[in-house]
Amino acid sequence: MLSGSKARGNDIDKNIACRIGIDLGGTKIEGIAMDLHGTEIMRHRIETPSAGHSDRYSKILEGINELVQHIEGIIGMSASVGIGIPGTLSASTGRVKNANTTEIIGQQLDRDLEKIMGRPVRLANDANCFTLSEAVDGAGKGSNSVFGVIVGTGTGGRVVINGQVVSGINGIGGEWGHNPLPWPLQSELPGPDCYCGLKGCIETFLSGPGLQASYTRLTGDVLEPVEIARRCDLGNTEARTVIEKYVDRLARGLASIINVLDPDVIVLGGGLSNIDYLYDAVPRTWMKYVFSDDCLTKLYKAEHGDSSGVRGAAWLWNE
Repeated sequence: MLSGSKARGNDIDKNIACRIGIDLGGTKIEGIAMDLHGTEIMRHRIETPSAGHSDRYSKILEGINELVQHIEGIIGMSASVGIGIPGTLSASTGRVKNANTTEIIGQQLDRDLEKIMGRPVRLANDANCFTLSEAVDGAGKGSNSVFGVIVGTGTGGRVVINGQVVSGINGIGGEWGHNPLPWPLQSELPGPDCYCGLKGCIETFLSGPGLQASYTRLTGDVLEPVEIARRCDLGNTEARTVIEKYVDRLARGLASIINVLDPDVIVLGGGLSNIDYLYDAVPRTWMKYVFSDDCLTKLYKAEHGDSSGVRGAAWLWNE
């Protein structure tokens, strides 16, 4: 189960304190060790136990524990452990909610891990971890306020102020994707069905499947988002129309955040963040919606890319 570690081997300084970050995903569980300055020492991943087994939850607990032990065996010391999960802890029950790895829903994941590992752990939503990583030593480094946005299979956001995640009293601080698309056009109403039970959520328009559906509605064809973006770059009229519509919707969505939070930096992650055209076009467009004569908020691509989630989990211990 444990194989393929990437480490500095004999270069590891056994006297340097470390943090461990774990990213619990649907298909993989990834772990890293970082020193106190954020330098990655090693990285290792295992497969997430397959869905559908009655004991999947206990297997996930065992896998995380084994992964931490494996990392500590290589770095030669104990370390703090932070874990990013595809959900969040309920403020009222302490149990996991809103997770797409359904076996962890309703579980006291942090307490169960602490029992197995014999130490405190810190858990946070994976989007929180992404935003924290980019705020501490990524694209938002040095900024007082950072809003992190995931635009991929799903769409969501999180807030970091002065290096601290703002989870909110309900644990949903920055949960941007399940608000309605701002300033909707008549043609956008009532909006597509969302898995949350409502219609017209931002996620239904700005996620990868949302972009794909927009292209299909226009052309009748089915294309992956990366191919739509490629055709747009090549001057394809239909792809350009869909991407421009996406830019306007993203600009409206982010303008609503600017009007409420007024962040220094907005950082994009997820698969659609790789569309380079967004970083010039969206700030030009959001000026139509921002309630100000100017907008100094910057829009950046995530500096750490796919590694931001696991790095942010390690930064949950940031004292």
